[in-house]
Amino acid sequence: MTSASASASAPEADEQALRRELAAVYRLVAHFRMTDLIYTHISLRLPGPDHHFLINPYGLMFEEITASSLVKIDLDGNAVEPSPYPVNPAGFVIHSAVHRAREDARCVLHTHTKAGCAVAAQKGGLLPLNQMSMEFYGRLAYHDYEGQALNLAEQQRLVTDLGDHHALVLRNHGLLTIGDTAARAFLRMYYLDKACEIQVTAQAGGTALVLPPEEVCAYTSRQMNGEADSDLADDQANDLAWAALLRLLDRVAPDYKD
Repeated sequence: MTSASASASAPEADEQALRRELAAVYRLVAHFRMTDLIYTHISLRLPGPDHHFLINPYGLMFEEITASSLVKIDLDGNAVEPSPYPVNPAGFVIHSAVHRAREDARCVLHTHTKAGCAVAAQKGGLLPLNQMSMEFYGRLAYHDYEGQALNLAEQQRLVTDLGDHHALVLRNHGLLTIGDTAARAFLRMYYLDKACEIQVTAQAGGTALVLPPEEVCAYTSRQMNGEADSDLADDQANDLAWAALLRLLDRVAPDYKD
């Protein structure tokens, strides 16, 4: 292969790798029961100046999605390549708003889980009840409910509320995370949703809850986001967790790569 042909094939190779990564996230969301039938979306921006994205084919369950079935769309949610699958442009309203506003939002992941919706309906939002929730202490944004996300006028209010955070509670609606990779967005969502599960379970116990002091919560948040001076550090955790999740998929759903 000549250097010219190798260079020409690089974008296609990059897109194939990103398709597999996003398909893996869809399958993991299904595996961990964070789906809502065919609804909600996970979008991933492709490299290049065209502002093209990969998103799920409308109508497929997340457990059916493969790398090749993902649809390539533009910033308005329109398909830019032939596909046998329809696209739901309305479902991209939230995602396109975040992608437009945040260059670091390579991946946007939105869920309607039971625990996430329960906490989204609570006035106090996510409480610092456990180590998982403290990852998001002071780093979690909130956006008030305005009805189904079908109106473009809501987009600016949503991104204003999100600010520079990487996680958002859509009140009376669900959860949203962003990441510079699909893997990072998934790991944030996994632990945000797990924190919501723990909160709802703790509240169901019917006894007074213990909240650590504010300074402990803030310090733990810095630790978990790699910003604190601690005696020990673990900068491999996310990569190791993602590798383990891919091995899980290789065992239970290897066709995600197809």
